[in-house]
This record gives sequence, C-alpha cells and structure tokens, in this order.
Amino acid sequence: MIPRYSRPDMTRIWEPENKFRIWFEIEAHACDAQADLGVIPKDAAKAVWERGKWEIDRIDEIERETKHDVIAFLTNLAEHVGDEARFVHQGMTSSDVLDTCLAVQLVQATDILLADVDALLAALRRRALEHKNTVCIGRSHGIHAEPTTFGVKLAGHYAEFARSRDRLLAARIEIGTCAISGAVGTFANIDPKVEAHVSKKLGLTPEPVSTQVIPRDRHAMYFATLGVVASSLERLAVEIRHLQRTEVREVEEFFSPGQKGSSAMPHKRNPVLTENISGLARMVRAAVTPAMENVALWHERDISHSSVERMIGPDATVTLDFALARMTGVIDKLVVYPDMMQRNLDALGGLVFSQRVLLALTQAGMSREDSYSAVQRNAMKVWREGADFLTELTSDDEVTSHIPVAELKAVFDLGYHTQRVDHIFERVFRDA
Repeated sequence: MIPRYSRPDMTRIWEPENKFRIWFEIEAHACDAQADLGVIPKDAAKAVWERGKWEIDRIDEIERETKHDVIAFLTNLAEHVGDEARFVHQGMTSSDVLDTCLAVQLVQATDILLADVDALLAALRRRALEHKNTVCIGRSHGIHAEPTTFGVKLAGHYAEFARSRDRLLAARIEIGTCAISGAVGTFANIDPKVEAHVSKKLGLTPEPVSTQVIPRDRHAMYFATLGVVASSLERLAVEIRHLQRTEVREVEEFFSPGQKGSSAMPHKRNPVLTENISGLARMVRAAVTPAMENVALWHERDISHSSVERMIGPDATVTLDFALARMTGVIDKLVVYPDMMQRNLDALGGLVFSQRVLLALTQAGMSREDSYSAVQRNAMKVWREGADFLTELTSDDEVTSHIPVAELKAVFDLGYHTQRVDHIFERVFRDA
C-alpha cells in the first residue's frame, strides 16, 4: 500500500489497531463461551472485557524477543488483565486468531468494495440513459463495423459490473468463515460451541474442517474474484483510452482548470486516469497467482501462505478500492462528443451499411455468394478511392436489377440499427 493509491476507510481495515481489536474480540468472545461451558470462571471472562487493553509499540517490543506476533499480543494483554489472563486462549492455537481475523478483515473490505461497485453502477446507469440514443460506430478488431449507441456501450459495462457485484457477494460468503478448532483442527482441547459463539458474534460461519487453518481454496477464490473485477475495470478503461485518441476523439476524460497534460507540450490532454486504472488492475491481478499457490499447504498447516497474505490482503483490496472510486469519477465527468461520433460514422462513406445491403440482396433473390461479391467489390472502391458507397451501389447494374434505387437508399437508415436499443436497456436495467 502506498498513500497515492489508498483511501482511508480501506487502509484503516489493515492498520494494526483494527487487527488487534479483532484479535481481542476473538479472544474475549471465546472466553465468554468458555465461561458459559464452565471451562473458565465467569469472572475471568468479565475481567478480559473490562481490563483488556494493548499497546502496539509494546506488542512490537515483545515480538522482537519472542519472534511470535500472537504470543506478543497475549503477553501485552496479560499485562493489563492480570491473573485472569491465564484463562485467555484456552485450547486455541495462533491460526484460530489469525485466520478468523483475516476473514473479518476481508469481509470488511468486501463491504467497502460492494459500495464502490454500487457507486460505479449508478454512474454507468446515469450516463448510459443519457446517451441511450447517441449513435456511434461499433468496432471489431479496431475497425469500423456497424452502428451502435454510446449508451449501449455503457449498458454493456453496467451489466458486467452487476455481475461483478454478484461475484463479490459470493466471495464475501466464501471468505467469511471462522476457525476456533485448536491444534490440527480436531477440537481436542476446545468445544465446538466456542467456535459457534465466536462465529455468531463476528458475523461469520464456522469452517466445516479447518485442519488448524482455514483451507486456502477460499482465499484463492476471493482474490481471483478481485482479479476479475479489476479486469472489468481495465476493459472499460481501455475503451475510454481508445475513444480519446486524437484520431477518434469521441470521449475525453474531464480536464480540470489548471491541469497540465505534459511538461513539454502544453497542448496535451492525456487519458491519465484510465491509464492509471489499467496499471492498478495489473497489480490487483498480480495477487491472484500467489493466492492460488497458497492452496497447497503441507499436511494440516504450514505458514508459507502467511507472508503472501500479509501483502496481498491489504494491497489488492486497497488498490481495487482506489481504482473503482477513480473509475466512478471518470464516468461521472466523462466528456462525450456526439458530433465526433457522427463524423466517424460518416468517415467511410456509408460502408457501415454493408451487411444490410448484403441481406437486402439475398432477400431480393441473389445468392449469398453473389450478393457478398457485389457488395464487397463496391466497398473496396470506397476503401481504395474514398468513393461514396451508396453512389457506387446505385451505379452497379447487378445491384439495381435486384433492388430499386429508392429502396436501396432506404437501406442507409441509422434508425434500423438502433431499433432494439429499448429492448437491450429493458433487459439490462429492468431491476436497476
């Protein structure tokens, strides 16, 4: 995490104060359950809640000697609780605290990411409706294909991020499990009712088989989901970057008063925000492979996953949070140029209607092969010579022998290509 790409609500989740607070709650709730079971005195559980305190500097000091973070925390906690601290951590192992805490943190992070996605969805919906009927050229392989609308483009991204929201909800459930099962996960020294109690208090569900650690397939799925969301962000970012190119100029990131685009060239207005999002998406995806490799731990546990998760947990969630918020700002203020969209539509002299001419000829009785050949030979004149497609077609006797000129002109109707935009919007925004 670096401050430049961090937002305070998400970074707060990964700060030591929040981590140790969760550790304390895990231990204190476990003491309550142990007291209810008669394993420890009720006064001891009460003392933990009443006198439980910790100091980050002191924990760090103890850890430098013990080389064990959980023991350092428990030692510092005992300095405040007193004699009753001997009942803390009864039957538990470090992974019970660490894994359950990580689950809580990832759930907290997911709640922020869900709010981020909701904000982006709202921005996409608003701009899609605004440009529902703003006609522009669709491209395949980067080459002009057929007309679409800018609203339809944005509606497609809205639908994709709606799926991202569903995936994040599923990931939240997947990662939100609690393990208080003791060494090698057998509950030999702790009653499963303790785990059930702690789970309920923390808003988690008990892990069915924890083998001392929560199985890392859950974490692999979680970070893979973040990677997919990041990829969706990059797809939208790349679309905007392409549309902002000087030769295209159909949209543009908002350029604020006083903003500078280049230290050398004062005229520059660069898509720096979406370029930044593309880069951030790569960093989020960089967490996916290590998370996958963490699945294969030795036997009931090892800690080869630990160093990885201490980095990718904060880095991936903080980075994705920032990227989602940045994209929402981009969409909110995106400058759209309908006149340039129309100019680009007209740039190839009507070639965008080639399929409609092809279909009209086949419906008029020509074979598909002959129809394709007739349309293509006229289209190639437009490509090579800059001719007008309709003019070339109306001068082609083979074409006009099947389609009268008046009917041929009617084929060049943009409304034909937008006739089902309402249908698309109904499907996408029905429940929005």
